[in-house]
Amino acid sequence: MAWNSSVVMQMGRFLLLVILFLPREMTSSVLTVNGKTENYILDTTPGSQVSLICAVQNHTREEELLWYREEGRVDLKSGNKINSSSVCVSSISENDNGISFTCRLGRDPSVSISVALNVIFPPLLSGNNFQTVEEGSNVKLVCSVKANPQAQMMWYKNSSLLDLEKSHHQIQQTSESFQLSITKVEKSDNGTYSCTAKSSLQTESLDFHLIVKALHEG
Repeated sequence: MAWNSSVVMQMGRFLLLVILFLPREMTSSVLTVNGKTENYILDTTPGSQVSLICAVQNHTREEELLWYREEGRVDLKSGNKINSSSVCVSSISENDNGISFTCRLGRDPSVSISVALNVIFPPLLSGNNFQTVEEGSNVKLVCSVKANPQAQMMWYKNSSLLDLEKSHHQIQQTSESFQLSITKVEKSDNGTYSCTAKSSLQTESLDFHLIVKALHEG
């Protein structure tokens, strides 16, 4: 009986090991998106369309896949969820730059792969093109800019690079704007100011017309 008990105990340990390792075997599935096994950046351009195909590798059973756009769940048709799933991103715009799409294993969200969109486009400039101010007041010309890759920004006045006066001009740049502040405006500040953005794709300019009136001028 002792020998039989030993055999039973060994068999029990074997079965226990099988049970312990089985879940690990099941979670060894790997996801790919467009054939890639790691997170990656996808270069694209405005107006284009991209297809992202997520597939399960090394699966031993039917696997449900989930897609997310940033943190929001993407609605998928019933036939587009098992073992392989695709999403189509159409009418891509400049605002989609940096947006990520993530494919996750339904039963184990920790198994996932993400694709970030890198939308490449030349500088886009906008702003209030005409401003009228009185002498002695302060004015700010705000040039809104979007560009990928990032653009080098400069201010011109009447087609010449603006000669910045320390106590009179101030430039402030953020990721979305390029601002010129003029303190105590003078008649000599009257003119056309150009916000110029130069990227590796192309150079764009936007004119700002500043009209300076004499104090109390009608």
